[in-house]
Amino acid sequence: MPSLLLGRLRNRLIRMRLRGKALHPLARNNLTALDQLDPGQKAKNMRYVVFDLETTGLNLTRDRVVSVAAFRVVEGRILLGDLFSSLVNPGRSIPASAVQIHGIVPSMVARAPYIAEVFDQFLDYLGTDILVGFQVGFDLNFLNIYMRKSYGFPLQNLAIDVQFMCSKAVFPPYIKSHGVKFRGRQSLEVVAEHYGIEPHERHTALGDALATALIFQRILSEMEQTGRDELKNLLSACKGR
Repeated sequence: MPSLLLGRLRNRLIRMRLRGKALHPLARNNLTALDQLDPGQKAKNMRYVVFDLETTGLNLTRDRVVSVAAFRVVEGRILLGDLFSSLVNPGRSIPASAVQIHGIVPSMVARAPYIAEVFDQFLDYLGTDILVGFQVGFDLNFLNIYMRKSYGFPLQNLAIDVQFMCSKAVFPPYIKSHGVKFRGRQSLEVVAEHYGIEPHERHTALGDALATALIFQRILSEMEQTGRDELKNLLSACKGR
């Protein structure tokens, strides 16, 4: 889970390794993603990009991205007019098992841009904002394949996993108070139901990104109500404290 101190240490090592090398503007900007983050700032006042990917499968070696979507959250508000959404030509077949989940068939992506183009567009959209996702590690692994291939280092943005946060900081008190046995990490549907959110177009990148953004918005609001609303409190919850 995210550690700003560790992230900055790794970032410093990357900068030392790349010192003197010509960098693409997108790469140079990404290296600064942690520079302005202050653990004492209000979490609600930060900028976030809540994203989701759909892929041809779960294997990082042979599977590919077929869809990317994201919403920006600023000052606790989801900016519906500032979204990112794109189909991606995976350059390979899409298994029937994957089509059954996300509904993306080969004809839908036949004329879509390849990941190299879409990834740079997404990286430009992301900027230095904090990344947020549901089971973010899975999607982040795919993004980092392209980030390393294109620019030689992983994404430097702080990344927050809403599922992990809910399993460690949101659900245990709720389940304890209701006398329900806690059974580990919860699905997006269960977390959404807890917050009274009805996911739209489940298992699409756009639908899942919006549902995750709505959940994250509720979490930020709850933090503000409890008075533990600084970025360090958010990161502490992500560590399962």
